[in-house]
Amino acid sequence: MAQITKTTERNFPLDQVRNIGIIAHIDAGKTTTTERILFYTGKTYKLGDIDEGTTVTDWMPQERERGITIVSAAITTFWRNNRINIIDTPGHVDFTAEVERSLRVLDGTIMLFDAASGVQSQSETVWHQADKYHVPRLIFMNKMDVLGANFKASLKMIKDRLTISPAVVTYPIGSEQTFRGVVSLLDRKALYWEKDPLGIKFEEGEIPAEMKEEIEAARHDLVEQICAEDEELLEQYLNGQEPSLDDLKRVLRKATINLKLVPLYVGSSLRNKGVQPVLDGVVDYLPSPLDIPAVKGLNPKTGVEETREAKNNVPLSALAFKIQVDPHVGKLTYIRVYSGTLKAGKPVMNSTKKDEERIGRLLLMHADKREEITEAYAGEIVAAIGLTKTSTGDTLCEMANPIVLESIKFPEPVISLAIEPKTKSDQEKLGNALNRLSEEDPTFKIKVNHETGQTIIAGMGELHLEIIADRMRREFGIEATTGAPQIAYKETITKKAEGEGKYIHQSGGRGQYGHCWLRVEPRNRGEGYEFTSEIKGGAIPNEFIAPIEKGVKEAMENGVLAGFPMVDMKVIVYDGSYHEVDSSEIAFKIAGSQALQTATRNAGLVLLEPIMKVEVTTPEEFMGTVIGDLSARRAQILGTEVRGPARIIMALVPLAEISGYSTTLRSLTQGRASYYMEPSHYQEVPKNITEAIVAKKI
Repeated sequence: MAQITKTTERNFPLDQVRNIGIIAHIDAGKTTTTERILFYTGKTYKLGDIDEGTTVTDWMPQERERGITIVSAAITTFWRNNRINIIDTPGHVDFTAEVERSLRVLDGTIMLFDAASGVQSQSETVWHQADKYHVPRLIFMNKMDVLGANFKASLKMIKDRLTISPAVVTYPIGSEQTFRGVVSLLDRKALYWEKDPLGIKFEEGEIPAEMKEEIEAARHDLVEQICAEDEELLEQYLNGQEPSLDDLKRVLRKATINLKLVPLYVGSSLRNKGVQPVLDGVVDYLPSPLDIPAVKGLNPKTGVEETREAKNNVPLSALAFKIQVDPHVGKLTYIRVYSGTLKAGKPVMNSTKKDEERIGRLLLMHADKREEITEAYAGEIVAAIGLTKTSTGDTLCEMANPIVLESIKFPEPVISLAIEPKTKSDQEKLGNALNRLSEEDPTFKIKVNHETGQTIIAGMGELHLEIIADRMRREFGIEATTGAPQIAYKETITKKAEGEGKYIHQSGGRGQYGHCWLRVEPRNRGEGYEFTSEIKGGAIPNEFIAPIEKGVKEAMENGVLAGFPMVDMKVIVYDGSYHEVDSSEIAFKIAGSQALQTATRNAGLVLLEPIMKVEVTTPEEFMGTVIGDLSARRAQILGTEVRGPARIIMALVPLAEISGYSTTLRSLTQGRASYYMEPSHYQEVPKNITEAIVAKKI
């Protein structure tokens, strides 16, 4: 285990603290950028490399082997006397929950784009996730040195696809192999990293003569953008007066925090160029915990909304946003402290679960290294040991001042498979390992099929479940076999219908009597399930309404058409009868289940399947072949576009038709194409395929 130290200076004023994340499409260079930040801020003494498996934040063996980030890593570092807490998030869509929960607790983020590819599919997805949580951002256009890097084309794509107008703060000098440095537009300084291969030192030099006009035009646009955000500056500017550098920076900071402007930087993390200006941007423009609105939550006792300011001397409010199973210390709970002080060894209230918990130890995390602390202050991100009942999205607070903060919502799994241990003796160990992994990952679900006795695991994609199986082998020493992936179909109804459920059972002595009428109505996709009662005149006593709903939920979970869970429907109990002596909760539960099955059979039952948004990047000569293959997979081709020498094909494809697609794509294109896939929505399965699935289930 990494040794625990006690060195970090932590009594920083809150306005000198930044909680930031780095988010982007897979392979845009997030981990490399994080490594450079750690190196230039003096946190590490040599540059980590993904290809060599020597990065600090990708510390899991699976991450180092595959060259991808799987879990968010938290690191604390310092720049210009500011403390920066960084979370490096995964880019792969199968780990979207990691990005979602990180954004929930961050104050600002650096959004990376690949200068050759521009806005890729997942760049859009994570951009909109950041919009959802109102997170201020900086843009770093990375990879200015790679073949096909095109600053102006990528900038246009950012403007068009994300419908924003970025404030270009640094401008590239050259591109591809001629990329030499950047111009800091506000102070008209050209920065070159040519003499120091590690990029620690850079020199200020002359702006190339042939670029002077272009730079002045870009600076003019930037100053205009900033002045438009402040009446006083705008008046100065329109009167022909140049605002001061301090005023421009102050207004740009305010506009960034208010999500009006997004400062944009350029560089190449791998070639060690352009990273320090981004660090300056984090300090200059991204918010401190004091700049973001006070956190809001509900008082569980009164139901009234309360706010908590980011101060140490006010009641505690903190959010558990991530659980990690550590082989050495057990369960680590990552916590963002919004207000008050969290103390080691002291009891706290988990207001979400209405339970008391005790913080054993508190740690500051540096990826897989850690540093023990006695208390955590407002604005900090720490890890706690000893919380047994707390899970992702739970609120921690004081007993005397309870509050429940808004939790984190995660997408439903789309793919599942059966898993069993190779040896019978591992059966119990398998159950424990799966439970611990599902505690860590809210998008990883486990259930037991009681008919077959099989354990079914479900997740966001094949890679997600592959990593889970790999972690079980390495971390828990369990060899397991898995079945073929199964698609997470769902069932729903297409029209209104009614159904009766009657359960009467007589067997000497007291009998059982439950009777109800239900009406079912379809709801729009994604609206979920709703249950209401329209019982009048006491046809069914109130205490039997909840058991009816219990029976309805059970029947929906087990499905009616082909055994898949039912979604997007409204269920109304509107009539029924009861017996003074024989009626019981169990009888009404059975009646509710029967009525639901009867009603849905008359309500136009259909199967729904997960549809994936797929983006294939292929050389032009294989474009026809790839489109032909996608069409054969029931794909709806949305369009194609040109990005440098490659062609991008966008399509919507049923998940059932695209499992194992990477092998097919490699063979179709001589290994030269790649693809990216993310869940899009659920839609109705064609009738002939539904019949085949139902027949298979019978």
